[in-house]
Amino acid sequence: MQRARLFALALVLTASPAAAQEVLNASVAQKFVAGKLFSYTCFDGTEGSGRIFSDGSAAGTIRPGGQGAVRNMRLPAGTLYVQNERICANLRGLPFQPCFNLTKLSDTGFRGAVSGIGFMYCEFDRDGVTQIAARRSKPQRLELRGSISGALPAVP
Repeated sequence: MQRARLFALALVLTASPAAAQEVLNASVAQKFVAGKLFSYTCFDGTEGSGRIFSDGSAAGTIRPGGQGAVRNMRLPAGTLYVQNERICANLRGLPFQPCFNLTKLSDTGFRGAVSGIGFMYCEFDRDGVTQIAARRSKPQRLELRGSISGALPAVP
C-alpha cells in the first residue's frame, strides 16, 4: 500500500507544471531570447519591457517598484555575456558580476534568477508586452537598433 502511494505521488509530481520547466543553458537561452521583445515583472514589483541584442546590449523600459513613471533604459554592448554556459552581467555600481539561472516557464516566457539568491528574480514573457503598453498613461515610442542575430559575446 505504501509503495502504491509513493508511485501515485511520483506520477503527480512528474505531471505538474513545475516538473515541465526546463533549465536553459546559455546557448538555448540565446536562441529563445535573442532579438525578441519581452515584458518583465520582478520580485519587487519592478516592471517593463525590453529586447536583448547579440552584442550583449539591451534596450527597453523600466518602472521601478511598479510605480511612477516609465523610463527608457539602455545597457551598453558587453553588459550581458556568457561564462561557463551561464548568462552573466557586468553592471556598473554592483560589487560583483551576477550570473543568472534561467528557467523556461512556457513557450513564450522564462524566469531569470540571480544565482545563489533565488528570491531575486524577474519573469519575462513575450505575450505580456502589449499589456504593459496599455497601462502607460502616455504612449512612448522606443526605437531599437542593432543586430539581433548571432550569439552573445564571450567573457570580456
